[in-house]
Amino acid sequence: MILGKILAYLRASGMPPTRFGREAVRDPRLVHDLKRGRSPGPRTVARIEAYLRQQAEAGR
Repeated sequence: MILGKILAYLRASGMPPTRFGREAVRDPRLVHDLKRGRSPGPRTVARIEAYLRQQAEAGR
């Protein structure tokens, strides 16, 4: 589940949820909305996963 991946990244990096949403998909409410039951579309999930991969490759 994408929310689990995001939350794990936030815990490990210390990044605020609003910053993550803004940087990953230009939506500062992303994490808040996902916690409230929002279902992201396939393009949004792909953008999130690409962002997480990019951060992992950069060692962040």
